[in-house]
Amino acid sequence: MKRRRRKPDYYYLKAKREGYRSRAIYKLEQIDRKYRVFDGVKRVLDLCCAPGGWLQYSLKRVGKDGVVVGVDIVDISPLPGVVFIKGDITDDSTLRKIMDACPEKYDLILSDCSPNVSGVWCVDHARQVFLAQRSLEIARSVLRVGGNFVVKVFQGDMFEDFLKNVKELFSFVKPYKPEASRKRSAEIYIIAKRFRNP
Repeated sequence: MKRRRRKPDYYYLKAKREGYRSRAIYKLEQIDRKYRVFDGVKRVLDLCCAPGGWLQYSLKRVGKDGVVVGVDIVDISPLPGVVFIKGDITDDSTLRKIMDACPEKYDLILSDCSPNVSGVWCVDHARQVFLAQRSLEIARSVLRVGGNFVVKVFQGDMFEDFLKNVKELFSFVKPYKPEASRKRSAEIYIIAKRFRNP
């Protein structure tokens, strides 16, 4: 059976028109506008960064004296000002590269990770929460005290336990679905501010 192609939506067309790499940039823009996660931020780590829309927004927000590091298992087209690490975030060697890329701890960690979707919801949900949990573990290692964390999670029966894990580490935690997220999507973002590593 032929797979139906998704019709380009408003944010997809807007991203093309404005020269951004993906429609996802507007999700981050809306998160930042509402929760001001980039305020005072100079060092950003973007996990699962391909194709680079969040990197583009991060560059704009941190300015020329900022540091933006992107990590993904697939290559991206180079972006001037971005340090790119090709690696799997579940691999400890990637964490070492992340630490080496920035001598100081990061002010903000972003994670927009998604697994390769199998079509079996319980499997896809578990895989995605695993990536979110791994992103949280990386944050515990490289985020400065007081720093911020934004992570995508698929809603499902594992969501509340993961949310509880985030609340143990941050003073402010709020689930939020940006307007730019597709209405039918199960994704939701957890906005976590003021890291307090126990």
